[in-house]
Amino acid sequence: MSDLNKTRAIAIGGFDGMHIGHQHLFAELGEDGCVVVIETGYANLTPKQERENFTHYPIVYFELETIRNLNGESFIERLKEKFPKLEKIVVGYDFHFGKNRKCSFDDLKRIFDGEVLVVKEVSQDGDSIHSHKIRQKITIGDVKGANAFLAHNYTIRGKHIIGQGIGKKDLVATINIDTKDYLIPKEGVYVTLTKIDDEEHYHPSVSFIGHRVTTDGSFAIESHILDGEVYCENEASISFIKFIRNNEKFDSIKELKTAIKKDIANASKELKLLQF
Repeated sequence: MSDLNKTRAIAIGGFDGMHIGHQHLFAELGEDGCVVVIETGYANLTPKQERENFTHYPIVYFELETIRNLNGESFIERLKEKFPKLEKIVVGYDFHFGKNRKCSFDDLKRIFDGEVLVVKEVSQDGDSIHSHKIRQKITIGDVKGANAFLAHNYTIRGKHIIGQGIGKKDLVATINIDTKDYLIPKEGVYVTLTKIDDEEHYHPSVSFIGHRVTTDGSFAIESHILDGEVYCENEASISFIKFIRNNEKFDSIKELKTAIKKDIANASKELKLLQF
């Protein structure tokens, strides 16, 4: 953790997703800046400390339950205690604070004796960028649209688990993960990049999310590595590039295998266009 006594500017918000709109706030912080996350417990795009992968600024977390009953003045006093040299607060146009979210940026300007900078709504192609819109896109499988708002690929991380056992034998080898903290994309097949354990680079991959309706019916999140079989010991991260197709039930393992081969070909073609 950086020395908070040197912090002169903070950006405050929930910051789930660390998307383009959030980055506009961070851009106003300057050299001695810090990101203040109000942690509600509902973040599922960048849950918990995952936000730290998307900014070079230190992050301080305030649990909502510890501040929800503070009035506006008490909240600002809490911030000034945490950051004794605080001179500037950066917020979004829709920022609210204080008990029952009664205070807006106008109240912030009245209460805080330093600079208050309000960042206007950020849009892309006429569409305003918000975390809830990104969630909607992920839920319908539009990861390409979600990534455009995020300015990075939507990524989930989970613990490696043993799969149903027929993949390597009858289909293709996959890495299976279990994750509970992230919003899971729509069931189907995706072009992805997969990072194994502590490796720094991502492997080209094709991933499946959903119930294995052709085999045992169980739910799975699994990724097939395209550049050779790799061993996963603890965890893997799956970064989503593009939706390929819906989850389908096939009449036989043979038909499923044919579909998987087609998925691999489609993913390989798509990934050749990328540099990673």
